[in-house]
Amino acid sequence: MTLLSVKNLRAYYQTEVYGISRTVRAVDGVSFELFPNEIYGVAGESSCGKTTLIKVISGNIKHPLKALEGSVNYDFGENRVDMLNVSQDELRRNIRWKEISYVMQGSMSVLNPVRKVIETFRDIVDSHERITDKQKFLEETRAHINRLGLPPDVLNSYPHQLSGGMRQRVAIALATVFKPAMIIADEPTTALDVVVQRGVLQMLKEIQAISNNTILFVTHDMAVHANVADRVMIMYAGRIAEEAPTESIFNAPLHPYTQHLIRSLPMIGEKSTKVSLKGTPPNLANPPSGCRFHPRCPYVMDVCRTEVPNLVTIKDRHRVACHLVKEESV
Repeated sequence: MTLLSVKNLRAYYQTEVYGISRTVRAVDGVSFELFPNEIYGVAGESSCGKTTLIKVISGNIKHPLKALEGSVNYDFGENRVDMLNVSQDELRRNIRWKEISYVMQGSMSVLNPVRKVIETFRDIVDSHERITDKQKFLEETRAHINRLGLPPDVLNSYPHQLSGGMRQRVAIALATVFKPAMIIADEPTTALDVVVQRGVLQMLKEIQAISNNTILFVTHDMAVHANVADRVMIMYAGRIAEEAPTESIFNAPLHPYTQHLIRSLPMIGEKSTKVSLKGTPPNLANPPSGCRFHPRCPYVMDVCRTEVPNLVTIKDRHRVACHLVKEESV
């Protein structure tokens, strides 16, 4: 069973200011699938299209962003959703938070600074399922945060009274209150120290194990993907560079960009100097022809400058878009 199927998705930012039109090809021909009960990682440096991708698959498409081509289809069992054609009323009533929830990068973006945590829970639950029994709601909320390892007094706290790590845990608890089939986690460990990161990641893994939901985990931190993801997609300049099971992508990366990301990870006891990748990501308003990585690739060939490499399947769900790799070569 496929929970999410994305096919040939092209989502661009289109603006016109003072008669000048500009198109930014943020997501340009992306296709992938998500399966129930897995953690799927999305990696890549800033401006590679990660945030735009999760905006589209969560139905958060607002001007100037437009989905120009492709499909985004969910299968929640009895409920099947075409995300590019669903109404905003249907999204609000039956999909957001109930089937798809979102853990934002900054927990303070979720929590109202002048309301206690329990009131934020009440606002979210009441907006989707009218609360008629306040005592039952309170008991169920306490049971929910207790399952997630949060102390009960957190409900009576204001956000500023909690640490950054605790606020992020509360944000995760809010995102999972309806036990959604899919959780989109957008850089949930950014700005947290490594000890707190570990607690937040462990909490997400425990939630996934208990609820058997799917987590789409977005972060540029490859070390985090190595610890939590079952499969990893590497994005570069709006396209998929490589996708594979986590073990394969770390032990045998095929795309030069993926190889650079893996080599950039610090190793215990390693004393060699890390070499940075030359150049900068391309301007997606005017991307380079052919392979978009070719201006920075150490193995560039003439064909890379003119022809877009196909995303070919090598083995064991390992896909790569690179002219150096042929479908029958591995």
